[in-house]
Amino acid sequence: MNVSESIQVNHNALRDIFHNCADVVFRPLQLSDHVNVLLVYIEELTDSSKLEQIISACMISRDVDRLTQYNRAINFSEIVAKVLKGSTVIFIEGEAYAYLADITAFKQRAINEPSNEASIRGPREGFTEDLKTNLSMIRRKISNSKLKFENHQAGKLTNTSFVVAYIEDIVKPELLEEVRARLHSFQTDQLLDSGYIEEFIEDKTFSLFPQIQNTERPDTVTASLLAGRIAIIVDGSPNVLLLPMTFWAGFQAAEDHYERFLYVSSVRILRFLLAIMSCLLPSIYVALTTFHPQMIPLALMLSISASREGIPFPSVIETLLMELMFEGLREAGLRLPKAIGSAVSIVGALVIGEAAVQAGFISAPIVMIVAGTGIASFAFPSYSLALPFRILRFPLLILGGVLGLYGIAIGIIFILIHLVTLKSFGIPYLTPFAPIGSNFWKDTLIRMNKRYVSAIRKQ
Repeated sequence: MNVSESIQVNHNALRDIFHNCADVVFRPLQLSDHVNVLLVYIEELTDSSKLEQIISACMISRDVDRLTQYNRAINFSEIVAKVLKGSTVIFIEGEAYAYLADITAFKQRAINEPSNEASIRGPREGFTEDLKTNLSMIRRKISNSKLKFENHQAGKLTNTSFVVAYIEDIVKPELLEEVRARLHSFQTDQLLDSGYIEEFIEDKTFSLFPQIQNTERPDTVTASLLAGRIAIIVDGSPNVLLLPMTFWAGFQAAEDHYERFLYVSSVRILRFLLAIMSCLLPSIYVALTTFHPQMIPLALMLSISASREGIPFPSVIETLLMELMFEGLREAGLRLPKAIGSAVSIVGALVIGEAAVQAGFISAPIVMIVAGTGIASFAFPSYSLALPFRILRFPLLILGGVLGLYGIAIGIIFILIHLVTLKSFGIPYLTPFAPIGSNFWKDTLIRMNKRYVSAIRKQ
């Protein structure tokens, strides 16, 4: 349906469309030459000072020159979409089109450091829920015309805007086309967060391992764009998607590129070892104490046996119960208010563990094993990559309790097979180690000296 020259017809049409929408304002005015004007807007999404300027101009005179700076629309579907996004629509009697004044303004969260990605060194800013603010933070860091922002929209009911960002001549054309094709087939009624897109366009939805990285840090997004990756920024979400993702990206923190390479390489290797420890330590303990006690030093084995006297459960059940209790406390700590959440998770684990040992339900070594596993799991810079390690800990624990070290070996083989076959937008997940590439030493588990890498590029 197109706009009519009659304001009353347009008024009635929009009244029907916005029936029971109490936040939509219909404001009739009259110009000095007795020409009727109708303003339609959502008060909570409109800059009141700019709106008053428009009203003043209309009341003083028919300021056509002022209105011509705004875009025009003749279709009601476009007008409705603009009103819902915060624009003010201006109808003038006798004109079969409407003016669209983009004077959107609404309250938004201030720019703060992301609590989930705090860094020791580097920028302290993080993305917000406003799309324009997020794009401006990226543009400020990359002042180059080759940085492209492609506008998209999804969600039949929410009409959510999102942007695909990349750097021309750096991103691979085939990667960009693949992303466009997957986004083109993305159909949903609602798009409330970037997680909706992530789950839809990733290669294997049923894989535990994340194939798309998410971050709240503009510097991380900037570095990824300069490396040829693609970013997807969704309006209303502070989490930006980065693709493709490799396994090793989950061990890289934001400040890794701001510290000296020797320190960064050492810390990355430590994170990787702690990740293995968080996944395998409980299962190895159960396998050794249950099936392979001969592999444990005699004095240590006697100490473990003495601590297990009177324990009613086998090692695998004992460890499984403690792991479930620890994960429950960690989840409870996340859901509680921040002021008491950390205290509940830490104090609760200590109190429950001590009480369980005193009551004879579990042995003291199990408390140490579970505590060490929990500490190791906190070393992940990426929360998304920490989750699969926490989940895989339980099937490996059961395999270790049933088949011993052979069961753990079988579980590790299946995990490695899955990781080797997994891809993220055509890029092998374990690249550049599987398959081995020529630049595997540059920025994976180790980070080479930037001066040395720069010298090689010049040669």
